[in-house]
Amino acid sequence: MRIDIFTILPGLLEAPLAGSLLGKARQRGVVDVRVHDLRQFTADVHRSVDDAPFGGGAGMVLLPEPIFDAVEATEPPRPLLLLGPAGRRFDQRVAEELAASPGFSLLCGRYEGVDERVRQHLVDGELSVGDYVLAGGEAAAWAVVEAVTRLLPGVMGNDASADDESFTAGLLEYPQYTRPATFRGWDVPEVLRSGDHGRIARWRRAQALARTLALRPDLVDARGGLTDDDRRLLAEFGLE
Repeated sequence: MRIDIFTILPGLLEAPLAGSLLGKARQRGVVDVRVHDLRQFTADVHRSVDDAPFGGGAGMVLLPEPIFDAVEATEPPRPLLLLGPAGRRFDQRVAEELAASPGFSLLCGRYEGVDERVRQHLVDGELSVGDYVLAGGEAAAWAVVEAVTRLLPGVMGNDASADDESFTAGLLEYPQYTRPATFRGWDVPEVLRSGDHGRIARWRRAQALARTLALRPDLVDARGGLTDDDRRLLAEFGLE
């Protein structure tokens, strides 16, 4: 997969993109992430990427010329998605859609946003990571790249890990435990030490249902509510 990111602050992305599992995956050629500095596509001595808005108002707006020039010179993979508040809400379903594609590109907004002609005539869509305000799209870009690339085969140490996490099946993840079996008087649940893998799987499913009902009931509603099998499973472990 190839991912291109367009930004005026590439330094904000260089460190996180080089670290952890993604950095190793890039080194192995599993994923190709390219960061493009929009200032490299300016024509004036000041490398200007923004200007005051027509009609007045506070803040600055990213100029269309550097953005169009950068995209046209790079010919990045499509879709090219503008990161901004008006976009489609980014969630695990969107991450899975992007992970199934050969590649995509992200445009990081900054200041008061981008010239409207970029939105109308250059990008293919918009993406939002939530209903809150960031100084720019770089943090959002990192969140999108992190969520998508970890779904690619060969990025994580164990490819099965991504199949059993929060939101993957529309539920929060079940509780996790590790050694020691007893810590400060708190024991790891007996079922996890039983060696009965079928029972462990049922317990984990029941715990995921119970945790989601308690903390994110909206996710259960989105799945159409509890099924009869769900209710029986909760009852089996006293979670009804």
